Amino acid sequence: MRDFIFHNPTKIVFGKGKVKQIGEEIKNFGIKKVLLLYGRGSIKKNGVYDDVTNSLKENGIDWIEVSGVKPNPVLSKVHEAIAVARKENVEAILAVGGGSVIDSAKTVAAGFYYEGDIWDAFIGKYRVEKSLPIFVVLTISATGSEMNGGAVITNEKTNQKYSFWSFTSYPKVSIIDPTVQFSLPREQTVYGGVDAIVHVLEYYFDGAKGRILMDRIMESIIKTIMESVEKLIEDPKDYDARSNLAWSATLALNGLTSAGSFGGDWSSHAIEHSLSALYDIPHGAGLAIITPAWMRYVMEEDKEKFERFAKEIFKKTSAVEGIDAFKSWLKSVGAPTSLKDAGIPESDIEKITDNAAMRSPFGKLKKLYREDIKEILKLAI
Repeated sequence: MRDFIFHNPTKIVFGKGKVKQIGEEIKNFGIKKVLLLYGRGSIKKNGVYDDVTNSLKENGIDWIEVSGVKPNPVLSKVHEAIAVARKENVEAILAVGGGSVIDSAKTVAAGFYYEGDIWDAFIGKYRVEKSLPIFVVLTISATGSEMNGGAVITNEKTNQKYSFWSFTSYPKVSIIDPTVQFSLPREQTVYGGVDAIVHVLEYYFDGAKGRILMDRIMESIIKTIMESVEKLIEDPKDYDARSNLAWSATLALNGLTSAGSFGGDWSSHAIEHSLSALYDIPHGAGLAIITPAWMRYVMEEDKEKFERFAKEIFKKTSAVEGIDAFKSWLKSVGAPTSLKDAGIPESDIEKITDNAAMRSPFGKLKKLYREDIKEILKLAI
């Protein structure tokens, strides 16, 4: 196991009815006014908006709203929210939503203090060292953004979907109430589970050795997510399944699974970002397409680990059998597993390759260049 530092400053408040505590949590920081950032209005249908705003009122906290954050969050909405935050002189950002809203909130919080275009943080021209405080009410479990310092945004003008990370971007407090996810459509539950599984796999398959404890923890998280998703397809209001999925998704990317690693491989994410940037498909759907193809392409780099994955997750013997079983499971829960499934023609492979290769080479288990990316996409046809 490699040396590591584990430090996560985010406070998690987990359980039924906890959304109503958000005002008190913000008040504890002496904050009087927040920017309330959310998506396209589902929180007004499921009661979360009322719970949040009533809690803010009860605790003497003023707010200004920016809504309309889309599932693949875009830079233009971030620019809009930064302008509002500055004009209204808010003291914090309150994200009510899933990873897209939280990532947007982190970017707004960082951009509040930056005189240039906050896109600079995504292309390496600016290092984020100061942000407004961020608070979260989570409504979709998938990205783990509620308990980490990362954010992913798409620049819709350039079709670039990139990320940044800052220690100042960790939320101060995140509230996770599994009951608010009861009304999620099946595909959002499935794609959230896929996203969380692949977060774990990025660390599981990054080539680090001797992480016996972490391997077992990661395998448990993967199996728990799979079991929870299967149960939620049958009963979306299974509280224990929602709870286990929610907490697993948080643990998948809160720093725990990275302990002793090389920092994760992240090739599947890097290639998928081109799919969701170019075609606006759900991130989890894109990962379901790319990840099995990436696994096939790189499995010889760490055959022993892929065989372990096959045995521990699917009770299979060979690496290929394990990858095929994973792909079969993705199909069984309704996720696309090929470009064709997502309506992306084979003739677009060059375009996707060009987009992904803008940031190549990437990858830890196997460093990928343009031709590698193209071959992986061919495996995903």
